[in-house]
Amino acid sequence: MPLVKLRVECPDLASGQAASAVLEEMSAPAPLAVTLFELRLPRFLVEAYFEAPPALEDVSLRLAACDRRLAGAVALEAVADQNWVALSQAALPPVAAGRLIVHGSHDRARFAMRPLAVEIDAGEAFGSGHNATTALCLEALDALARRRGLRRVLDLGCGSGVLGIAAARLLPAARVIASDDDPVAVAVARENAALNRVGRRVRVLRATGLAHPALRKGPPFDLVLANILPGPLTGMAPGLRKALRHGGMAVLSGLLDHQAREVAAAYRANGFRLVRSWQRAGWTALVMLRDTGQTRRARVRSPRPSTREEG
Repeated sequence: MPLVKLRVECPDLASGQAASAVLEEMSAPAPLAVTLFELRLPRFLVEAYFEAPPALEDVSLRLAACDRRLAGAVALEAVADQNWVALSQAALPPVAAGRLIVHGSHDRARFAMRPLAVEIDAGEAFGSGHNATTALCLEALDALARRRGLRRVLDLGCGSGVLGIAAARLLPAARVIASDDDPVAVAVARENAALNRVGRRVRVLRATGLAHPALRKGPPFDLVLANILPGPLTGMAPGLRKALRHGGMAVLSGLLDHQAREVAAAYRANGFRLVRSWQRAGWTALVMLRDTGQTRRARVRSPRPSTREEG
């Protein structure tokens, strides 16, 4: 199948991360893969592969809205008939998020023996760690994992399963449920959990939102990770309140900076309190606590800021 490649030359790493996030969120058409790698320091190159050519004017407007320096930096070219998936995955560097390292299979020899390494290949299911929204969730998860009492965790809209797998890595005593309404994502998440040797502690379900008996049975969750979209996140605020124990935490991501306030307000109206927010490349992740009604404030130890992708 002939493909097209969209190239964006970025003046620095921050603009490259911003461009990557914008391209990965495109849906018409959606990219098959997005890569970010060093070009000539301090410049970085972002490449996105498509089955059909996207509208360059629309892409340019999106990029310029995120970073004015990216205006006019877009080019489109045909891709030769070759194994582009393997080539693009080999270009993906590992991602450091707190104590976690997320890497592809091409870096297995370097990181497989690390206890907090997670192997995820970019593919049909969302979530390889390179998207800013996923990286923010991983950093928030790493900070929260230092707290005690996180024994029941839900990765809601799990995609590749990276967040649920990372939770199992960071919380050896926890039981994790990962759910998604996409059967491809469910299959991929199960494979990834087995690959990362946490298949017995990460149960993967096909479910739309919280509509599954397994999500309503048993004790309430201590932690919910939800990297989806602002509309669904807002709509499920009452359901997440019921799903979480008193004092439980929800990490909400997939939010542009300007969308975070509205989502936080919806959760406050349902008995949550904002504990911390993380920002990167125009995206925000929120940590919301299901309020106990007490005046004591929860404390989340903040990790050192980490926006660097290690290669």
